[in-house]
Formats: sequence, C-alpha cells, structure tokens
Amino acid sequence: MSLFDTVNDDIKSAMKARDKVKLMTLRNIKKVFLEAKTAPGANDTLDDSQALKILQKLAKQGRESAATYTQAGRTDLAAEEMAQVDVIEAYLPKQLSEAEIETEVKKVIAATGAQGMKDMGKVMGTANKQMAGKADGKVIATIVKRLLQA
Repeated sequence: MSLFDTVNDDIKSAMKARDKVKLMTLRNIKKVFLEAKTAPGANDTLDDSQALKILQKLAKQGRESAATYTQAGRTDLAAEEMAQVDVIEAYLPKQLSEAEIETEVKKVIAATGAQGMKDMGKVMGTANKQMAGKADGKVIATIVKRLLQA
C-alpha cells in the first residue's frame, strides 16, 4: 500500500477516533500530496519516494515553526506544531544516529576514492542517495566535511 493510500485510511481512523490533531495533520498531508500529484509534469502520480520527501519537508517546517513559536514565548502554539510533527514523523523511516551516518559516509568515501574537499560533491551525491529519508542533509554535509578535512 502506498503512503498516499495509508494516509487516506488513517484519515478515516482518525475521524472515528475523534483525534482532532491527527485528523487535521493528515488532511494537510493529503492536500499537499494531491497538489504534488496534480502539479504540471507529475502525470497524476505520486510514488513513495516523492511522498517521503514531502513528509520530510513538512516535518522540518513544523520543527522550525515550533522553534520560532518557542522563541516568541508562545509555548502553546509550539506544542501544537510539535504534536503535528509527531504525527508526520510516524510515516517517516527511522532516522539514523550521527554514528550510523558517519559509518555510512566512511563507506561512501572509500567506495568513491575521495581524497579531500575537492571530492565533496561526489561524496555528498552518493551519500544523499543512500540515506534519503533516513538522515538530514545538513548533518550528512557536516560529517562529510569533517571526514574529508581530516
């Protein structure tokens, strides 16, 4: 079952359970999925890799909004945002720890034969493909830089 279908089924479950936060979040996810499906050039399809990218983007936006609300002293709004992020993250694969990311990056460096910072683009391209959906690109970039400079 695709992520799109899973979200549709979970909307029904949230309605039956009267879970307002989950229902609102899932409806927003469905709206964004539908917009992506009907975008020019999308051929009315949305595969799971595209859906995962959308979910990651929504989770990141939610975390950033929560941080902004916290800085502004609006902990009530920050809590709402984080509740929505929790719902979104339930659909994302388990995130890798920094140690796991470092291990994967070392494998990529060995496989590509990278020698220094001039090879960062080559390493980043491969690492991002291998860890898509499992790690944040900024964390990967930080680790790649550190390892290539050593």
